[in-house]
Amino acid sequence: MTTVTYRMSEDVQERASFAARDVPTYGAVVDPTADDLVPLLEDMDPKGGVSTQILMAQEDQLPKAAKLPQYVAAVSVTLGGFALGNVLSWTSPTQGVLEDKLGTNSWAWVGALMALGAAVAVLPVGYLIDKIGRKYTMLGLVLPFTAGWALIAWADDSAAMYMVGRFITGMMGGAFSLTAPAYTSEISEKEIRGRLGSYFQLMLTIGILFVYGLGSVLTVFELSVVCGVVPLVFGVVFLFMPETPLYYLQQGQKDRAEASLKWFRGRNYAVESELQEIQTSVDEVAAQKLSITEAFRTTEAKRGLMIAFGLMIFQQLSGVNAVIFYATDIFKSAGSTLEPSTATIIVGVIQAVATFISTLVVDLLGRRKLLLLSDFVMAICTLLLGIYFYLRNETDFDDSNLGWLPLTSVCLFIVVFSLGYGPIPWMMVGELFAPQIKGFASSFSCVLNWILAFVVTRFYSDLALSFGTHTTFWIFAVISAIGTAFVFFFVPETKSKTLDQIQKELGGSAPAPSVATADIPKC
Repeated sequence: MTTVTYRMSEDVQERASFAARDVPTYGAVVDPTADDLVPLLEDMDPKGGVSTQILMAQEDQLPKAAKLPQYVAAVSVTLGGFALGNVLSWTSPTQGVLEDKLGTNSWAWVGALMALGAAVAVLPVGYLIDKIGRKYTMLGLVLPFTAGWALIAWADDSAAMYMVGRFITGMMGGAFSLTAPAYTSEISEKEIRGRLGSYFQLMLTIGILFVYGLGSVLTVFELSVVCGVVPLVFGVVFLFMPETPLYYLQQGQKDRAEASLKWFRGRNYAVESELQEIQTSVDEVAAQKLSITEAFRTTEAKRGLMIAFGLMIFQQLSGVNAVIFYATDIFKSAGSTLEPSTATIIVGVIQAVATFISTLVVDLLGRRKLLLLSDFVMAICTLLLGIYFYLRNETDFDDSNLGWLPLTSVCLFIVVFSLGYGPIPWMMVGELFAPQIKGFASSFSCVLNWILAFVVTRFYSDLALSFGTHTTFWIFAVISAIGTAFVFFFVPETKSKTLDQIQKELGGSAPAPSVATADIPKC
């Protein structure tokens, strides 16, 4: 056997001797030569004497993070979305009874004040989640939420009580629209963050469907009492969920952060690397020593705000409220003999099923593709609805054979909205901002969303009366077309990226490698 002689230091000779005793021969009766050992020695950590390949192989064999605790926490926190869905849909089954009792103008304000209350709530809530934490902020919403429903349940003929109750429940529901997505984004692994983030919209649509279904068989009082119980159920369930690791690290409580992350990832999972990654992000933010005003002047903050504001604008001005408002009328136009309550339940089922599908594909297809598909198809649907209403209301055209057109347009609109522009803007608000401005930036985004929701809800009917239903739908079509271009040119893909990577990309630098793919540092 030919051997090659090398000049080795004592350290290398000792390592070679050690390695020679443990090189597997796979049944061959041979002795390892220096040629056999050099590749191992070259790839060996000079301090620890362990091959980085071996380290990486051992890393691959470590227990994977548990997914179940993350899913449990996500479902628990998005019960707040379920409660918000109750608030949003309550006016649909109760309109027939209460509009006649309160008057058209008072009823319009009962419906619209919910969105105004949500807009008022999100700014102080954005401050509270950074001061007392995500968990206790949400638990603090439970009793006021229930009190608001109590005012509604016992309002009887009092328009003022209905308005105050709607304003309070709107505040609490709007607060959940900020806090729940933020909580979910901070507890989730990047591989499933999109799926868990879309649970908020899924639970919201299930909450809407819940009220549509019960509203067809319960009185206004009974329905309001049932809705008032939902926040209490949330409080009992969410009480057992931990605070997020990010919040604990921001407060300098590393032991609690580690315990929290172990709860979400499982006791057997080595959380040190992920915890260090979060700590590094927090330390980088602290090292910058920027005031809130200065932090908002950074490139990543400006781009994040632009994207978040744009998504909220195009979500609310897509025409979704108008489409749902006209759903019953459109079902009748298609020749349907369904009761209005049945038609709204069908709309609710379509929303819930499509949103559930979104939870399955958002981490597979990505945010951008779903947003582009959603806005483009919504533009086509509202264009077709505008054409239909123009032919029906402004011409003598016989539209009796076109019943399929508005019906198909409405159903397709609801499907693609629920796949993309329904859940994803709320999800991305929790992904786009650095920790030191997340509370304020998310609050501003939510304020804009709810102000637009208030304007559309309160003044849509006036716009339709002044300019015609067809013109209103065409306006929505133009807005959705602009929204499609906005997503194409400005919205980045955040699928499978850590929050730190997203910040680097928004700031104009190349995304840093994640812990899962980065080289393991040598000891």
